[in-house]
Parts: sequence; C-alpha cells; structure tokens
Amino acid sequence: MRIPITIIEDIIARAIRTEAEGSYEEGLDKTSPWNDVVNMTMFNNTKKGKYCDLKMEYKMLQKIMTEDLLPKGGGVDQPSLDHRVLLHFPITQEKGNVPKYIFNHMMWALKES
Repeated sequence: MRIPITIIEDIIARAIRTEAEGSYEEGLDKTSPWNDVVNMTMFNNTKKGKYCDLKMEYKMLQKIMTEDLLPKGGGVDQPSLDHRVLLHFPITQEKGNVPKYIFNHMMWALKES
C-alpha cells in the first residue's frame, strides 16, 4: 500500500501506554561500571552469575523481556549487559526509559539485517 510510517520513541511509548522518560544507558561494554551494579541487583554478587542462580521472579522478567520487549537471537539463557541493565530498573523499582530501549533495539536489529 506504500503508506509512509514513522516510528519514534513517542509512538512506542503511546503503544505500550507509558512515558518516554526515565533512565537509559547506552554504549555499555565489558568494562562498564554497570556490570557490578546489575550483577549485584540480579545475583547479589559483583560477579556475573548463571541463569540458574536467578530468583524465579527475575527469570520470569528476563523471559518476558527477551521474548516480548527486546527479542534476541540465539539462546536466551545469558542476557546481554543491555538486557541486564533494563532488568535492573523494575527489580530496583527505578524508572527506566523502556520506549527508548525498544526503539534502539529496533534500530540495532535493522542494522544487523
């Protein structure tokens, strides 16, 4: 039908009925200080744990995130640092900018394909 469509963070926010505001971290790598923060949140340790070490609630949150919010290819047992940072926000009840995470994940997936 060739209908032009523009997807921006605000459109995603409206679609998931939330505000496009809150914390957002990008450019994370293995040396990021977020590694220790999210490992402490998820595994109660500064070292990265295994999926089997997660509490049942965190496993459920991870499953929802990797299958619905930010799907990723391959195995879903080991979340990336971006995924773990996004999980950190609901676990600690901090406000994360979910629409921005979704939007940037969509852009990454487009570049990869």
